[in-house]
Amino acid sequence: MMTLEKFEEAADKVKEVVLPTNLIYSEYFSQQTGNKVYLKPENMQYTGAYKVRGAYYKISTLSEEERAKGLITASAGNHAQGVAYAAKIYGVPATIVMPTTTPLIKVNRTKSYGARVILYGNVYDEACQYALKLSKEQGLTFVHPFNDETVATGQGTIAMEIFKELPTVDIILVPIGGGGLAAGVSTLAKFLNPNIKVIGVEPAGASCMKESLRAGEVVTLHNVNTIADGTAVQTPGDVVFPYIQKNIDDIIAVEDQELIVHFLDIMENHKMLVENSGLLTVAALKHLDCRDKKIVSILSGGNMDIITLSSVVQHGLIQRGRVFTVAVLLPDRPGELEKIAGIIAQMQGNVIRLEHNQFVSLNRNAAVELRITLEAFGIDHKNEIIDSLRKKGYSPKEETPTEIYE
Repeated sequence: MMTLEKFEEAADKVKEVVLPTNLIYSEYFSQQTGNKVYLKPENMQYTGAYKVRGAYYKISTLSEEERAKGLITASAGNHAQGVAYAAKIYGVPATIVMPTTTPLIKVNRTKSYGARVILYGNVYDEACQYALKLSKEQGLTFVHPFNDETVATGQGTIAMEIFKELPTVDIILVPIGGGGLAAGVSTLAKFLNPNIKVIGVEPAGASCMKESLRAGEVVTLHNVNTIADGTAVQTPGDVVFPYIQKNIDDIIAVEDQELIVHFLDIMENHKMLVENSGLLTVAALKHLDCRDKKIVSILSGGNMDIITLSSVVQHGLIQRGRVFTVAVLLPDRPGELEKIAGIIAQMQGNVIRLEHNQFVSLNRNAAVELRITLEAFGIDHKNEIIDSLRKKGYSPKEETPTEIYE
């Protein structure tokens, strides 16, 4: 059982490994939503995520014999690092099974703590089944990433810190994958203030908890499809599910496209790197129907590989109208490119890529295609540039950029 006494014990224990993640008041998101928004930056933990809390507390409660057998777990990356780091502190071996789709940074950082990493399966659930198989065959002690009351208690210590800093908090937004973090945070939050609202946030492409609550029992999704790899779970935990049913007030499902835009918001306004799962609670802010409330968004992690980061940044720039591509047809004669360049320069657009296709028509004198990729200040500015080209007699056709920066 998760009790107040256990949470207090866990809060003292995790102090040995966690870094202070004091609340950050977000003027930007407060203005956007009409609420007082605070960020709980668990992405700033030593292992890059909150998961070290539950892993360390769980391992601290194991017997010497259980630890000596060696530890094993399955994880999409953040719990892996938490277990590997805790195992290193206790001087015991750890084996981590991770999906083959796990970002390289999470794999390498897990190895850096001395753990043995096995890549298996396309999603967490497949990796977990293999880890359980190895645990049984090799006699290893399994440390579940979320479906464990002790692990969830360790994760829930986040709520203790939130209340110490902001006792009058009205709403806590918490990401949900398998449910361990949400179960721990919501249970402790309700202990401390039964009137508080705790809202879970899932990726729409992996909304296993929302479907389970709707069904009244744990259900398994046929498949998951989301860029939020840390919460790409097909089956939520049955052990923590009753705590979710009792203490989570609502669940919001967020589309991947929303995460892309808010990645840029966090980077530009708070100078922080937050992974896609950690952005769920930020994206959920606009889904709330309330004003003048004190809201805490838990940023669960910040472990993102460079390739994913680059892709998210470029897609975010496109969504915001900061980068766009237009195709225009023009006669193949000297001076036409200069005319186009002059119009764009007058509108303060910045050309970053040109593609000149002379073979779009048999009659080159009538039609040559010019594809222009530009930087703009935003959607309004983008539309002004397109309108200016149209007024000068061209018929610009907006296209999706195939490549932004070479």
